[in-house]
Amino acid sequence: MLLTPARPAAPVPDRAATGPAALAAAHGLTVSGARPGPGAYARQLWARRHFITALASARQAALYSGARLGQLWQVLTPLLNAAVYFLVFGLLLGTGRGVPDYVPFLCTGVFVFTFTQSAALSGARSLTDNIGLVRALHFPRAALPLAATLTQLRQLLLSLGVLALVVAGVGVPVTTRWLLAVPALVLQSVFNAGLALALARLGARTTDFVQVLPFLLRTWGYVSGVFYDLSRFSAGAPHPLRLLLEANPALIYVSLMRYALIDTVTRAQLPPHVWPLALVWASAAAGAGYAFFWSSEEEYGRG
Repeated sequence: MLLTPARPAAPVPDRAATGPAALAAAHGLTVSGARPGPGAYARQLWARRHFITALASARQAALYSGARLGQLWQVLTPLLNAAVYFLVFGLLLGTGRGVPDYVPFLCTGVFVFTFTQSAALSGARSLTDNIGLVRALHFPRAALPLAATLTQLRQLLLSLGVLALVVAGVGVPVTTRWLLAVPALVLQSVFNAGLALALARLGARTTDFVQVLPFLLRTWGYVSGVFYDLSRFSAGAPHPLRLLLEANPALIYVSLMRYALIDTVTRAQLPPHVWPLALVWASAAAGAGYAFFWSSEEEYGRG
């Protein structure tokens, strides 16, 4: 009886090598809506810069489209806010006593802080207010809070035009220090963009956060010297508390703009190391806000 050699057993196919993931990888398929790396994500945002600017323009045009005075409210709103704060803080509470050029001092503080406040509020709502757009189209979601910040920047530029008239109207001279408003505004815009990105993620995850945010921002404004000279009230405070107040980013950017536009605001009145602090706050907010928002890119619109 002849014995034939046994045939070797057929190898069991590796399921991992023939599964859906392996087939997708073999054919170059990727997960829909997968989060790109931070560098690739930044390049996608840059590629859509025209979309961001167009969206900001459309929102700015729609802000007061239903009002009879239309876009004039972009100028009237900050002026009315400044008038109310002047009545409360300047006349009733007397916080403007002894402050030279208190009217431009107050208007500058109100306009500059309103930029940060509005960018934070609109950034926090940017994803939830555009949930239909987020679910219907594929684009880097960071475009929405960035467009919201750009909208508020354009609002501020209109307000600064009015502020320049107010400052010149009360007799404050125009000096070369006005040029310092440009780098101060650039740094504040970068800071606001990072803040809007961070708050956009928080607002998308917890809708109740958007309801609490206005109270937090109002409190922030009260401790930022927007309506009064903070140095008068912090002079007798404990040293750690005074350092904390002086490092407040809102105070930093308000102080820089006041120093640029009002000649009676001297360098001695500025917080210590004001320009390095402004740069550090802008860099830290932009970097941390970008990373915080990017890390949840795949989750937006899926809740």
